[in-house]
Amino acid sequence: IEVKSPNVQVINVKKVGTQDRYRVILSDGTHYIQGMLATQLNSLVTDGQLMENTIICLNEFISNVVQDKTVLIVLKCAIVTNHPSKIGNPEEVYKANIGAPASAAAPGAQKMYNNPPPAPSSTYSNPYQNRTSSSSSSPVGRAGGAGNIIPISQLNPYQNKWTIKGRITNKGDMRTWNNAKGEGCLFSIDILDASGMDIRGTFFKEDAQKWINVVEVDRVYTFSGGRLKVANPQWNKCKCQHEITFDRSTDIVLCEEDASIQQNIFEFRQIGELESMEPDTIMDLIGVVTAISPVSTITAKKSGQELAKCELTVMDDSESQINVTLWGDKARSAENDYAGCPVTAFKGLKLSDYGGRSCGSIMSTAILKSPRIPETERIRAWFDARGSNATVKNLSTGGGGAGRVETFEGRKTVSAIKDEQLGYNEKPDWLSFKATVSFIKKDKEGGPWYPACPNKEEPCRNMCKVISTSDDKWMCEKCNQQYDKCTRRYIFSLTLSDNTSTCWASVFNDQAEVLLQGHKADEVEEWLTNGDYNKFEELFDDALWGDFIVKAKVKSEQVADEQRVKTTAYSLHPVDYVKESKDLIKA
Repeated sequence: IEVKSPNVQVINVKKVGTQDRYRVILSDGTHYIQGMLATQLNSLVTDGQLMENTIICLNEFISNVVQDKTVLIVLKCAIVTNHPSKIGNPEEVYKANIGAPASAAAPGAQKMYNNPPPAPSSTYSNPYQNRTSSSSSSPVGRAGGAGNIIPISQLNPYQNKWTIKGRITNKGDMRTWNNAKGEGCLFSIDILDASGMDIRGTFFKEDAQKWINVVEVDRVYTFSGGRLKVANPQWNKCKCQHEITFDRSTDIVLCEEDASIQQNIFEFRQIGELESMEPDTIMDLIGVVTAISPVSTITAKKSGQELAKCELTVMDDSESQINVTLWGDKARSAENDYAGCPVTAFKGLKLSDYGGRSCGSIMSTAILKSPRIPETERIRAWFDARGSNATVKNLSTGGGGAGRVETFEGRKTVSAIKDEQLGYNEKPDWLSFKATVSFIKKDKEGGPWYPACPNKEEPCRNMCKVISTSDDKWMCEKCNQQYDKCTRRYIFSLTLSDNTSTCWASVFNDQAEVLLQGHKADEVEEWLTNGDYNKFEELFDDALWGDFIVKAKVKSEQVADEQRVKTTAYSLHPVDYVKESKDLIKA
């Protein structure tokens, strides 16, 4: 007789070590078996609902073989009643004569086992899939070896051995950490199998170093060995509810190309739709990369780490275009990767309202050039026929990254800062404009620079201010080190003018070096130390009345009791007069 949701009695409950796991002994009145509660059921024990002699209904469970013994993993159960005492005189199921009639069963007790424990099987049902009825799961088999491949959907943390086969759809950059607990590195991959289910896998430390140059995107492998845990949906956008931590037991074998496994699975949105979508939406795009910005660098506020950044302009047959930001290694290789206007698919971009509408890549973003899907042919045919000359709507005209040179059509004027009340939103406003440098405030005490830490590595990276000590040393509070010398970095204000208005703007080191023809602050400071004031004055005089395309950030700040709008120049690009003339003719 098969009992789909048997009633059993809990005759013992015990917390396992210091872990938040509970071992239980389950009895049907005749036999008992060892079991473990899934962690989501811990509250039944801590709240006092499940205790010794409680009778429960097993709505969902799986069985696992550990050291040749079957252990039940209770996934879902319902409290039936709290019984005052143990029912019957059960004996361990493996010591009993299972095949003999059970005459000692207590009245009303239901038998769980009428047959010997099941032999390990290579197939089983996934206990986490949605069900149409509340039946118990089939026993979990122990899959292992290349000939015993299981679908990703059937992985769960209670398996001892498993092998999956899939295509790597995304491979993240190697990342490092260094904190009080130690240092290390990691990278992640996303694996897609023939059923269309994908899972995230992560390598740490020595394992990351071992596999980083071995596994490749769009290749098919078998994977076995590693630890399974529940995935965090905040960071992991794969469909599988679990993720893999690969370790020393991991074995990865390259396979022949398998056409049954897709390159990736996309749910594309047209660029024209993005204007009406909510920011922070994660979505997929496909389009033609029509422009690539120069690679720039920014410094992360939290870590102080310098990050490479690049922006692509992507358009599709909705006759709209948008900026897509790439980071790290993807940004550094963008100029070579996307030359020639390739049709490119992006999976898992994050939509932002930064600069109108823009998209950013995140850790899990996968990018495929010329993917083998019907949409590629459609986009390519449109672009070749008329898209390359079409007038398209630019969703990112309001701004973008500091390293991007805005299109001619996307520029504003200096007066727009005041006329459009920029800077008063919750987030900073960005704009680009052509302007002339009409004044430079260089007469700051000590010079138009500040003393910075000479340490080029983390956490300072020549950015943090240092303090002069009484013994003529320089002290950095960031890295807690003393140095004989400091590195000077520019910081000053200037005015930018066009035919509509003039505004003050702050300028930092990178932009100042562009303005001052590449002269470093340490070099100019040495001129003043040696008394060469004329050379200093000539350098700044030569920088006046130059024309630049300026990318600026505008944000209001509270100064004393007054609200002031601050403009910061994040990039200065000298005007290319030939290109400017051609743009004016077209306009």
